[in-house]
Amino acid sequence: MNGPAFDLVVRDVLVVSHERDEPVAGDIGVKDGKIAAIGPNLDVTGVPEVVDGGGRLAFPGAVDAHQHWGIYNPLSDDTVSESRASAQGGVTTALTYMRTGQYYLNKGGPYADFFPEVLAAAEGRAHVDYAFHLAPMSKGHIAEIPELVERFGVTSFKIFMFYGSHGLHGRSADQSSFLMIPQDERYDYAHFEFVMRGVQAAREKFPHLADEISLSLHCETAEIMTAYTRLVEEAGDLSGLAAYSASRPAHSEGLAVSIASYLAHETGLPTINLLHLSGFKAVDAAVRMAKAFPHIDFRREVTVGHLLADITTASGIGGKVNPPLRDREDVEALWSYVADGTIDWVVSDHACCRDEAKFGADRDDVFLAKSGFGGAEYLLPGMVTEARKRGVPLGRVAALTAANPAARYGLRAKGVLEPGRDADIALVDPNVTWTVRAEDSESTQEYTPFEGFELTAKVTDTFLRGTRVLHNGSVTGPPTGRFLTRPYPAA
Repeated sequence: MNGPAFDLVVRDVLVVSHERDEPVAGDIGVKDGKIAAIGPNLDVTGVPEVVDGGGRLAFPGAVDAHQHWGIYNPLSDDTVSESRASAQGGVTTALTYMRTGQYYLNKGGPYADFFPEVLAAAEGRAHVDYAFHLAPMSKGHIAEIPELVERFGVTSFKIFMFYGSHGLHGRSADQSSFLMIPQDERYDYAHFEFVMRGVQAAREKFPHLADEISLSLHCETAEIMTAYTRLVEEAGDLSGLAAYSASRPAHSEGLAVSIASYLAHETGLPTINLLHLSGFKAVDAAVRMAKAFPHIDFRREVTVGHLLADITTASGIGGKVNPPLRDREDVEALWSYVADGTIDWVVSDHACCRDEAKFGADRDDVFLAKSGFGGAEYLLPGMVTEARKRGVPLGRVAALTAANPAARYGLRAKGVLEPGRDADIALVDPNVTWTVRAEDSESTQEYTPFEGFELTAKVTDTFLRGTRVLHNGSVTGPPTGRFLTRPYPAA
């Protein structure tokens, strides 16, 4: 006798797809962790788990392509708590950045030794699926790129363009000890060029993966930031987030985007991702470079933080981040780029930094505070809230938060609600108004720059490969998240 067609049916939902603006009513049937069918009135005879969606929106589980687990806390701890926060935001796959040097594991050396430690620290502790981007910090790391692709399934890499000459949190720092690279090496534009050549060589070695092997860049210019930090501190007429934004001016991003783009052209590397563009000047530079180099397949990223908050609305200097939050005009510019398709995906840039680590001895001195904050728990709620205010279609939100990053980063089973894909589903109630409170987050971060923000959409339930990991807004069950080697195939 045949068993039921499904293990799980989520009934009466509005299914959101990146392929259409508006959602379509239906049911979602799941078998063996994969979506088996989508349509009206699926047969639930004998199905062991039937969930009443109550007309809520069913989004593909968000693929949050920019997180930082383990940057300020032990990776093993962050994997638990920050993956729980991710589930609250409808995130079912987190791609988290990792590198050698200070922070993270606080050690240097080859990735052949370093990365297995990363995998061991995270294994069995995540409530969502996860993968890693890696940063080639040294000449030796560049040589390891093919092995990282073939042995570990890592297909995405990163350059931090300001690290060679400017401190992580604002003022200049001792970069040789911070980066933990060989004494005779420099982390500079020449290194960036050689990283690009190394990534392109990997694309040529693995042609069947070429479109999914990419390089991401944090685009800020150290020399501009160092000079402007001095100007801001000497003038003394700005404080808080306004001072930090002025110390890392927007044209610093634009210049770095231009340099990175020409290097991509010079090295023949077409798969370039421009990370967390913070406002008009950064995106304008990215658009200009795309016109100048049409053979480069640029992708442009913004964060939900830069779309929700500005230097006046964020709750205190807990909103310090790199690149900085900007003014309201930049927020509106970013939304116009989101609406017209210029932006390819939206991420959280989640970096949990607890209170005792975040703030300096003078809690009001933004230059003493550390950079970064959490936000994965507000990814889908924030995007749906603001998108509906601005007339941005929900299908566009699904593309930005799931389909587009999944395709770029080789997550072939993620990002789309269709048969054969992983049954990663986020149910969003668009009829709930609630106030952001840090104390309600599963993150161990005790503050949020979004404190007091009013959102009008809430993730109620999140399913990871057909298993409910968030139920009525609360994380449930043991951690079932897996490390995803890429490409991660669909059925």
